[in-house]
Amino acid sequence: MRIIELRRHTDNDDDALSPDGVRAAEEIGRTGLTPPYAAFVSSGAARATQMLEILRHAAGQDEQPIVEAAGLRSSVEDRWRGAAKAAGKGADLEAMRRVDPDLVDHESRLLGMALRQIVDGLPDGGRALVVGHSPTNEAAALGLAGAVVPPMDKGAGVLVTEDAGRFTVQPLN
Repeated sequence: MRIIELRRHTDNDDDALSPDGVRAAEEIGRTGLTPPYAAFVSSGAARATQMLEILRHAAGQDEQPIVEAAGLRSSVEDRWRGAAKAAGKGADLEAMRRVDPDLVDHESRLLGMALRQIVDGLPDGGRALVVGHSPTNEAAALGLAGAVVPPMDKGAGVLVTEDAGRFTVQPLN
């Protein structure tokens, strides 16, 4: 069994966490972690890496490197924004799929493959903490496990579990 805690970064100003985002990440570090982690993985955005630095410190694993997985970041972010806007505030992936099915299907496959690489890099029994974005986190879960998850609030996430090649996704508590 291998596990990924897939979280959305907390509140931000541009590509840095806002003061509220820092406080929220620190609170997650105090109450919402399940260390030890075999890997800390960021989408590569500064706000995601900053959140991981806070969480890694809270987990007592400052010596563990943060790895950037560029595959967790979409190369068509403007297209995602357009689909989200057209689908309406708070839209899930199914609503975005009705607006731009090729975007959701293609990107879900790519993002799911990136998440699969992280899982494949974990030892048996290993756990990774991954911080990315919405709706690409949700698309990665769809591409990997076939699970449509609700839009993630900032700081929220899902637990992706691989057991004997089968994937399940459930909300983080």
